[in-house]
Amino acid sequence: MQRRIFLHAAMLACAMPGIGFAKSGQPVIEVFKSATCGCCTQWVDHLRANGFKVKEKNVPNTAAYRTKLGVPASLGSCHTGTIGAYVLEGHVPAADIKRLLAEKPKAKGLAVPGMPMGSPGMEVAGEPADAYDVLLFQANGKSTVYRHYAAK
Repeated sequence: MQRRIFLHAAMLACAMPGIGFAKSGQPVIEVFKSATCGCCTQWVDHLRANGFKVKEKNVPNTAAYRTKLGVPASLGSCHTGTIGAYVLEGHVPAADIKRLLAEKPKAKGLAVPGMPMGSPGMEVAGEPADAYDVLLFQANGKSTVYRHYAAK
């Protein structure tokens, strides 16, 4: 059984070159965030609860990382992550990150612009969830809806 798990993890590693893996076989997400932002911390908790290993980097200016990593200003949020060659901007649900890694589309990354209520890390008891889109964006700044979440 352990051999089968090891072989499966090795196949995944070969299928996704350039992505660092934790001992669990899940890719490592590096997150650039503010040390004082509660919703950033809650998003990191969401990722960990969904099996991702997260390397947090508290930085004084998250906007600088968005610019450096090629996230269009119109897609900005409060934190930026990387996983392999992909960029993750804002409160992207773990399920969409897993889909991105499985499908491997030619893209720069995924973004949830702004800070929509109800997105991972932005859940507030008693507050209704906003409708929001997870956008797949390209290096040229163009984006398409990758998944839509309805208001609740």
